[in-house]
Amino acid sequence: MRRRHLLSLLPGALAAPSLALAQAGYPARPVRVIVPFPPGGTTDFIARLVSARLSTVFGQTFVVENRAGAGGTLGSDLVAKSAPDGLMLIVSNIASFGVAPSVYRSMPYNSVTDFAHVALLAEIPSVLAVNVSSPIRSLADFITAAKARPGLNVGSPGNGTSSHAKQAILQRSAGIETTHVPYRGSGPMMNDVAGGALESMITTLVEAGRNERFRLLAVTADARVPGWPDLPTFKELGHPDLVASTWFGLSAAANTPPAIVNRVNAEVLAALATPDIAAKLIETGATPRRMTAPEYSAFVAAEVQRWAAVVQAAGIRID
Repeated sequence: MRRRHLLSLLPGALAAPSLALAQAGYPARPVRVIVPFPPGGTTDFIARLVSARLSTVFGQTFVVENRAGAGGTLGSDLVAKSAPDGLMLIVSNIASFGVAPSVYRSMPYNSVTDFAHVALLAEIPSVLAVNVSSPIRSLADFITAAKARPGLNVGSPGNGTSSHAKQAILQRSAGIETTHVPYRGSGPMMNDVAGGALESMITTLVEAGRNERFRLLAVTADARVPGWPDLPTFKELGHPDLVASTWFGLSAAANTPPAIVNRVNAEVLAALATPDIAAKLIETGATPRRMTAPEYSAFVAAEVQRWAAVVQAAGIRID
């Protein structure tokens, strides 16, 4: 009986050192942090902010690598099909993880089952913005202009992004028709609004909030954002469906050892609690969010369901 008992414990005894080694020896070489969008946007900013901290605490470089395309799905798929060793992470986000599964007719990965979701980093509200010299000075002006001239252009960082979905919500809520103008990332879109080639855009507060070339009309936050006390929310202006944050996290390939996932999660939570990182995020309108790995996994699954309903109602589909 004693021999059987010892043998029954053997798999667990062997697994425990294996997990401990995975945790202690991680990472054995530089970690690639994939940003599935072009350089210069919100995802890139947050990735570099957190990666710098992780490089310090792990004593190994966390290298940010931009792999843009197809609304963020190309870079996300790269990580989904990578080795489950935690040496390649993706900045998981509302676009390629929450919205894309319902927008694209054929997805190369499953946002829920093909990843080990590590940690939520931050949530950032979006804003509707125009050129500072535009005659449109408020959300009411924007709606009036859109009704007088159906097809008013509204830019987004790409097809299938959360900005695209939020534009659809705005159309339905305000009873207007606008023309969606997708870009390959936020940078070129903002340049066109600043230069007058594009009438308006929906982008994150991080990107447009402190730029004097833009006039912000409304924000998708639940309440007014500290630092922008004069910026009204869509909710207070009569559009409660437009309470939606753009979120960013870290995820690895499915089956990455829990010891690695939990260790990275712990260091991310510690990083978000440091005064310098928290201050930099809050200054740009972002809210640091601290979740365990299981909590973040549940969060992603819930977001997939939420945006599926929005996308279906709006009829957004991409072949």
